[in-house]
Amino acid sequence: MYAIVDIETTGGHASAHGITEIAIILHDGQKVEGQYQTLINPLMPIPRYITSLTGINDAMVASAPLFPEVAKNIFNLLKDRIFVAHNVNFDYSFIRHHLSAAGYAIDVKKLCTVRLGRKVFKGMPSYSLGNLCRALGIEIENRHRAGGDARATSMLLEKLIAADIDGHLQKMLKQGSREGYLPMQLQADDIDRLPYSPGVYYFYDSKGKVIYVGKALSLRKRVTSHFSNNSPSRRKQELARNVSRIGFEECGSEFTAAVFESIEIKRLWPKYNFSQKKWEHSFGLYSYEDQRGIIRLGIERKRKNSAPVFSFHLLMDGHQVLRKLIRDFSLCPKYSFLQKAGDCSGVADGYCRGICEHRESIEEYNERVREALQHLRENLPSFAIVEKGRRPGEQCYLLLDDGKFYGMGYLSENQKIEKLEQLKSLITPFPNNELIRNMMLRYVAEHPEKMVKEFRIDETQLVV
Repeated sequence: MYAIVDIETTGGHASAHGITEIAIILHDGQKVEGQYQTLINPLMPIPRYITSLTGINDAMVASAPLFPEVAKNIFNLLKDRIFVAHNVNFDYSFIRHHLSAAGYAIDVKKLCTVRLGRKVFKGMPSYSLGNLCRALGIEIENRHRAGGDARATSMLLEKLIAADIDGHLQKMLKQGSREGYLPMQLQADDIDRLPYSPGVYYFYDSKGKVIYVGKALSLRKRVTSHFSNNSPSRRKQELARNVSRIGFEECGSEFTAAVFESIEIKRLWPKYNFSQKKWEHSFGLYSYEDQRGIIRLGIERKRKNSAPVFSFHLLMDGHQVLRKLIRDFSLCPKYSFLQKAGDCSGVADGYCRGICEHRESIEEYNERVREALQHLRENLPSFAIVEKGRRPGEQCYLLLDDGKFYGMGYLSENQKIEKLEQLKSLITPFPNNELIRNMMLRYVAEHPEKMVKEFRIDETQLVV
């Protein structure tokens, strides 16, 4: 009925590490029916810290079988039984990954003796295998070796079955139970209280620190998916190993959840969020006077201590804006770093008035550059997106002001907004976030009906 498994490995996640030893004890719930144990050659060096912990070194596994050579036997021992281990998701992820690589697909019920121990023996100071066995009078022989730990887990399972007067084991094995895939520190109640609505979720470690922030169209479905596939990747395994509590904030829509997720990642800087920490606009439109006093424009990589007139994630986006300014205001492409040599293409096409050929005054040219920059500043996008609220009678407002993300907030549908400054006073301001700015611009391009109010720089009245 049960296959009690323990493995030793070369590292913490299956996608990049191998198994060095495996022990399987077959158990019918009352007594041991059979045992299997073998060293395995992982085809990679065993780190010294693991050797110091387990005693298994490279010489010991050099002549051991490779995993594919024992995969059929392991598969046959496991396929019709309940997979039992202390922190079952770790052992299962390795076995499943390496069996799959050898051509065997395993999909069996799992039972975690850590999670079952918490339910049956409540109030223990620790549920690690060593501490739990010590508290229950189970002697572990050959600690940190697969055979010794598997035998200890087998005796632990017997004690758990005997003491389980409330039927926790059967509930954990019941179809649809979350107990088989959740991380060992996470309570099923944390999942059960999640709504099916859009929002942002937080993974906390045992010290109460946020280690991951995510967004979801359905909070419960998205959070469940983090743990249900038993991914062998390092990031997934570390996250599952460290998460001990889940928090959440409901949002009105998937878009507002995406915006709030970005706000929270920038605020909390969680350990396991990676992509948005690096995202930024890399280029900016800058102006400066050269030695002759001519104001030059150019798209350059953003400087740390200098604010550009406007920012761009891609160089081609910046060049597109600059080319339009040049044509609209009769500027010179050579003095805007869009042409490096040869006769001025702007003169040939009739929009450059010849500053590059000394045919107009510097003062006249500079005045048009200033007008171009003023035009760009005055036409930086300012608008609000109005999204669905978290509950009936509520709306979410997100404001872009002068091309910068200003903030967001939930207001009553009956709230009358007539001026830009009024909306600013009603929503929560947040630090400017260029990723959110880009998200908002893209969102209204795809959903123009969402931009129901637009605010202009030169007038505070609302344009509907």
